[in-house]
Amino acid sequence: MQMGMMMYLSIIATAILTVPSITAKYAKQDLWLSPIWASIVGFLTIIIIIHLSKRFPQQTFFQICEQTIGKLTTKFLGLLYFIFFLVATGQITRTYAEFIKIFFAKTPVSVIMITMLILSAFTVIAGIEVIGRVAQFFFPIFVFSVFIIIFLLIPQLEPNNLLPVLENGLLPSLKGAIVPQIWFGEFFIMIFLLPSLSDSRKGMRWGIITILMVLVTFIIINLTVLFILDQNTEFYVYPFLSATQLVNLGDYIENIDPIIIALWILGTFIKTTVFYYVTILTAAQWLNLSDYKPLVWPLGILIVEVSFWAVPNLMVNSHLDIAVFPLLFPIMQTIIPLMLLLVVLIKRKLKNLESIKLRGYE
Repeated sequence: MQMGMMMYLSIIATAILTVPSITAKYAKQDLWLSPIWASIVGFLTIIIIIHLSKRFPQQTFFQICEQTIGKLTTKFLGLLYFIFFLVATGQITRTYAEFIKIFFAKTPVSVIMITMLILSAFTVIAGIEVIGRVAQFFFPIFVFSVFIIIFLLIPQLEPNNLLPVLENGLLPSLKGAIVPQIWFGEFFIMIFLLPSLSDSRKGMRWGIITILMVLVTFIIINLTVLFILDQNTEFYVYPFLSATQLVNLGDYIENIDPIIIALWILGTFIKTTVFYYVTILTAAQWLNLSDYKPLVWPLGILIVEVSFWAVPNLMVNSHLDIAVFPLLFPIMQTIIPLMLLLVVLIKRKLKNLESIKLRGYE
């Protein structure tokens, strides 16, 4: 359950503010359908992970790779995944800093990022159990706050903005699913968490439950934004934030921006910590280290540097989300694990055929 909460916060935290705008550019009023198509990538990724975990119980991703494709190829693959997670963590940290800087304009971006990474570093050093407990503590606060905000927005909702449904067919909503599938593909991270669970079978079940919760949340957020901002959704950088600024109940409840900031900080803290942990774990396993803790602070500094190098500003970040990550993330999170699973299945099939032939000769 803690793993499910970690995954939920890791995916939804950054998605609820930026994804509706990007989705609306392609899907228009059908943006609520896009998460449904995007979730297919998430379910496929979960199925792949489940099959790999069943065949290699309590083994890490790179141990599975070594037994499947050999040590040399695994070393090269480990380097690729280390760079991938390093860039992803840097991008998450920079996205968080750019959002917070809207409200703290005089605070340097570096200060915002470093403070977040210091907190994440202490949590990573404490271990995966502490990360799980922190996620368990923040989860109800995050979910309750999001749905309270949506409840307060009910008087502002215009359901007619949903019409006409599928005016231009399925293609726009399918195009709108290209970016959200990045977030659903992040369930690949589970393969690094499953060996730490007391019961991996329950972990797999909670993985499916979590992806359904993420899907429902995506749809509700997209519908809320659509019902309030209509066709203008695509022109807002943070449409959910813009929608919440319209909350006004009898002049008693209004200006709830601080709640959105708090939610972003809580959710992004978990996401940053989880990706930070996976980056450190990948580096430690790649270097065959028995303890990952000596790498925490050096790689923290490297993450700050990468966040400036890979994402120098908000425009580059938006370009990466639209043009680069929709191709890169599926390759790293879904296609490579799928190829790994196919190799495992083919090897097992050949082994069975060989054993049948040997029995025939006997």
